[in-house]
Amino acid sequence: MSAQGVAVLLSWMSCCGSALWRYYTNSPNYHIFSTRTTIKLEYEGTSFSEWSVPATCSVKNKKSPKTELRCSSPGIHIIKPVVTGPDPEEERYLSVDSSHTCFLWYCKVGFFHNLNQVLLTIWIYDPENADPNELLQNANEPSLNSIVLSKQLASLGQSPTIHTFLKRKSYFPHGKVNGTWRISLPLVADDALKEIKGNKVAFQDCFIEDYLFLLTFPFLTIPEIPGFLPVTSPRGSQLIADWNSCFPSGVVLVADMETFQTNDSFRTWTRIRVPPNILTDDERHNVSDVNLYWSGIFFLINGIVYFRNLTAFTRLGNNENLPEGGIIGLSSRKWCWSKYKLKPNIKSHMVIWTREEIYLGYPPLRFVKIITIKKLRKILNMPAAGVLTIQDVKYTGHPLEIALLLNHCITCTTVKRLYIVIYSEVTKEWVLQDFELDVAIDSVVTSRFPYASISEVILWDKHRVYYSYHNFTVTGVLQTPTESGNLSRLAHGSVISTVFTDYYGNIIVKMENNIMFFFKIYTTDAVKLHLWTNNQTKSLFFLNASGKIYLIYVFDDGTIYPQDYPVRLETQSIASKTKEKCPFIIFHHNIMYISYVLDKGHYLSFWAQIVYPENAGLYITVESYGPDILKKESQVLYEIASGYCTKTITVTFYQTVDYEAVKDYFTLQNKNTGLLVVRVRPSEYTKMCPAAQKVFQVAVGCDFSKFIAVKGSYLRDRPSKNLRVKYDWKKYGCPLRLNFKEKFHPVLQLYSDDGYIEDVDVNFIVWEIHGRDDYSFNNTMKTSGCLNEAQTWNSMHKLNKHLPLEYAWGPENYNHCFSYAIGKPGDLNQPYEIINKSNHNHLVWPMQHTGMYVFRAKILDPNYSFCNLTAIFAIEIYGTISSPNGDLVIAFLFLLMLLFFSILVLSYFHYMRIYRQYIYAPIYKTRRIKDQEK
Repeated sequence: MSAQGVAVLLSWMSCCGSALWRYYTNSPNYHIFSTRTTIKLEYEGTSFSEWSVPATCSVKNKKSPKTELRCSSPGIHIIKPVVTGPDPEEERYLSVDSSHTCFLWYCKVGFFHNLNQVLLTIWIYDPENADPNELLQNANEPSLNSIVLSKQLASLGQSPTIHTFLKRKSYFPHGKVNGTWRISLPLVADDALKEIKGNKVAFQDCFIEDYLFLLTFPFLTIPEIPGFLPVTSPRGSQLIADWNSCFPSGVVLVADMETFQTNDSFRTWTRIRVPPNILTDDERHNVSDVNLYWSGIFFLINGIVYFRNLTAFTRLGNNENLPEGGIIGLSSRKWCWSKYKLKPNIKSHMVIWTREEIYLGYPPLRFVKIITIKKLRKILNMPAAGVLTIQDVKYTGHPLEIALLLNHCITCTTVKRLYIVIYSEVTKEWVLQDFELDVAIDSVVTSRFPYASISEVILWDKHRVYYSYHNFTVTGVLQTPTESGNLSRLAHGSVISTVFTDYYGNIIVKMENNIMFFFKIYTTDAVKLHLWTNNQTKSLFFLNASGKIYLIYVFDDGTIYPQDYPVRLETQSIASKTKEKCPFIIFHHNIMYISYVLDKGHYLSFWAQIVYPENAGLYITVESYGPDILKKESQVLYEIASGYCTKTITVTFYQTVDYEAVKDYFTLQNKNTGLLVVRVRPSEYTKMCPAAQKVFQVAVGCDFSKFIAVKGSYLRDRPSKNLRVKYDWKKYGCPLRLNFKEKFHPVLQLYSDDGYIEDVDVNFIVWEIHGRDDYSFNNTMKTSGCLNEAQTWNSMHKLNKHLPLEYAWGPENYNHCFSYAIGKPGDLNQPYEIINKSNHNHLVWPMQHTGMYVFRAKILDPNYSFCNLTAIFAIEIYGTISSPNGDLVIAFLFLLMLLFFSILVLSYFHYMRIYRQYIYAPIYKTRRIKDQEK
């Protein structure tokens, strides 16, 4: 949107509603708020007189409702407008710092045709001297000031590098054109969080702020088609929205005049409309819920689900295993987790419910009914008396769990009781939680599960917010300084519109008239925030690609305007008035990732540290939620100096399960895999603490990014004829070429997407995938130290004749031969067919002929990995006479014999002709010839 358009919209906002004032900066998300920053002040209302600012700050035009403010010294500065009339305007305590961070990275994304690779064009800009298009994040090329600044810093050694958060990969510039750097990188769905960092280079004592952003596959926005009609919520209703948890820039927003879709946080958007003659006018204007999916949008209209994609608008019902009516809600995951699908058939992307049934949605458009109220009542042993219905269904903070909010009442006249039931998509179990809440019978209660390790829930009706923390053990009503938690009374009678939560534990309660309250997770009271938006403008909170909060304004003419919201500055201002402080000085840790995968034999160790004033008695808690599959050890170090205490906790998670020689290997593996969500936090904190918790997941199971490879990279069933196999060069790569006299000892190496990890030092086996068995091993069972006969391919194939060869032997049935108690005596002079890095067991080759061998290697040690790790390698043997081909020999002999008999036949006829001429010819002819000659 142009600067002129922004000015028009802000003027429209200023003309209506209650009096208030705001402030802006050119820095996106208020990243830079320092003595160098120009702070733009704006008063909304008709009673403005002048601005009141401290002596350390200067105002460009004190009498103008829209002006600019600069503060030359850091600190907290009291700013407020002086107004005419009996009611003074509220003051703000703006915290201005003295940071040397002045410049920002600008990143323009360009997609290649295959959408699997992107080209980022990066330059440096100064928000105080930037082009308007750069400030609005829609510039295609740097401004002249930015070109000069980028070239100047580049000459001092500046260069950007892109780092990914999950896989810890780095990408560097491969070209520099006209003051910009070019970086190409792949689009990876599970590594979308990225950060641009530069070198520690200063220009005029100013550094560049690191830039955090999300980059993933874009949503395909549905185009506007002429003749299609708007689909909206009922007239006068609040905004309805949904977004993708791992791509928050992709949003669908339903207002009472249009439905909008964006994939760039509403810098651009399209209107979603539907074909005519499918819905009536009343149906088109009665959307009650919406859900955004990768391939389209789900609408809930009059209890029926409709699906809009690029090509069609479809009513969903019996054909998709959904009811033809009575649906009351749609929901999807709200927190982005990676690597949580460790077990099969866990792929639900949304949940749909009626008052008595719940359905899970799976790609592409498949739905499964998982429970009914009647069946659930029996499972939970709930009393048959009373009415039990489903109120709300949400995915919890744990990515594999779903929570049901149930209504239960006996007489159903004044009060109903709420219960919470948790459903696990892994175990398929329903568990009634230790949670009960009595509310008015007509209350419509909505739930939201914050980003946390254990089950925490925030609920709200029209007037109050309820909380339940620490796995539903602490429950209550969110309190306020007055009115006993009734937020409506503090908001001039308005009711709660929505409750917004982010990844940092911030929770904002937004009323329909745009009055807002703030609290943090695990706190039990809220404070009223400064008024930011007038009561006539419809607005909603979202997260942008950097994980920061922004507001969306929707105007009656169908225009949308996004605006950053300074939640940190606003809460600091309130804290300066209320004198509320954080009980600790600093809390930090070395937890680098939000997702860890633990394989067999691995452990996870981390530390966290808190510094606080002496005698405060704080400590660090480490809580985990999920299956009991990991052991935990912790150690706490404590020191005190200069009136401050420092506590450091070191925590280690690990497993001690032995999988060798167990009866049911796969069942034991399945029992000890799963997903835990872990939270590390101080024992106490307040609303004014910075991000005071770290939440991450630990997935115990197979890391699918891991694989093995061989360092460097005759027939078993005795067929009736020779087998000729075409070698697949593209699949297997170049074979290793060995002389027939060379023995080969394969060394396996473990890799992941990040590269080499280690040499594999555990037992593994190999077999030729085309059935050749004219190779052997140089070690025997006896020389390898066996006390009983070791397992071989022949013995294992005989025991498992019902299985294909590759499944006959593996970690699930491996037994070693180094104990008299395991196995049975036998011939120990047989080849020992098990290899590891140190046993010097080599493959040996036949002496008669050359050949090509394609082997598959498999890890045999049951305690090495949850993954079925295999690798293929090929070996070409040379140096001997090639084995003769029987067909070729027979053909050659046939041709030779044919030639021989052909010569005999031709000789016979040749000599017969001579014989007839000289033997059977008349004698007188011979004499006559002789007489004539005389």
